[in-house]
Amino acid sequence: MDSVFSDAAISDDQRWEMLYDGQLFVYNACKPSLDFCDFARGMIREAFGSLDPETAQYHMPVEKYAAVLAELKPKFIHHPESKRYIPLILKELGCDLEQTYFDVPRMRSSTSDDYLTSGIAYAFHPHRDTWYSAPMCQLNFWIPIFQILPRNAMAFHPRYWSEGVKNGSHEYNYQEWNRTSRQNAAQHIKTDTRKQPKAEEKMELDPQIRLIPPPGGIIIFSGAQMHSSVPNDSGKTRFSIDFRTVHLGDARGRRGARNVDSHCTGTTMGDYLRGTDLSHLPEDVLKAYDSPMPTMPGPPVESPSSFAPAR
Repeated sequence: MDSVFSDAAISDDQRWEMLYDGQLFVYNACKPSLDFCDFARGMIREAFGSLDPETAQYHMPVEKYAAVLAELKPKFIHHPESKRYIPLILKELGCDLEQTYFDVPRMRSSTSDDYLTSGIAYAFHPHRDTWYSAPMCQLNFWIPIFQILPRNAMAFHPRYWSEGVKNGSHEYNYQEWNRTSRQNAAQHIKTDTRKQPKAEEKMELDPQIRLIPPPGGIIIFSGAQMHSSVPNDSGKTRFSIDFRTVHLGDARGRRGARNVDSHCTGTTMGDYLRGTDLSHLPEDVLKAYDSPMPTMPGPPVESPSSFAPAR
């Protein structure tokens, strides 16, 4: 991991390969991402009424604020418009919608000064998505809804792209998490007692990279990247959208980033929807990923001959 590419004019195949190698990509806002942010801002402003969403935390009891988010976020996730915008964004970025599958978008919020950092507004500690049963071929797309600042953004920790960390991912199973923990997020206001994978050794978070795109700008990174929520002391709540993708050929071929320390079980592969018709991944792919993740000390995983050839 050594580069950040801005508005890179390269093919989707080249971009996926470089993302699997730890590089970061950032793109200026496009019409579909701007429209998606307009849609999200409308929902946010409706939810907070006369209050400015970025500063509403200073005018509401935290319990009421959490209740607003508990209604807003699922409403956004499951709104038909949310699924409509993602294929438009992916097409704008040159993705093959026949081969690209995405999961439903999440609306994230990071309040200032530790007002609400648990449950429905969880402030993410340094982690990889692959600690949470994501496949090594997962790519993440992150979009700020309002203007962000270095003091309320997201941080990448490049030292750990190739360096493993002792962590609790071996205790995590995605299907079990959905069954026991996801639905009660809004109940965790002062503290969050849900068990999640975390580093179990001291980490050196510097140097770190904080990308600051404008609203509607897009950051793309591998699910294997170590990243975290920046401790927000900006005086403003950060709202963002994120969603994830996998490429069918790479999923079948077991191509992706190198796994240096993920030991979880279960899989998120059942969540992905094809960009053309919202169908799920084929059954053979789902079954292939429903097993513990192998830790690979070498280069990105290549496919056995029984899987699809390289694209």
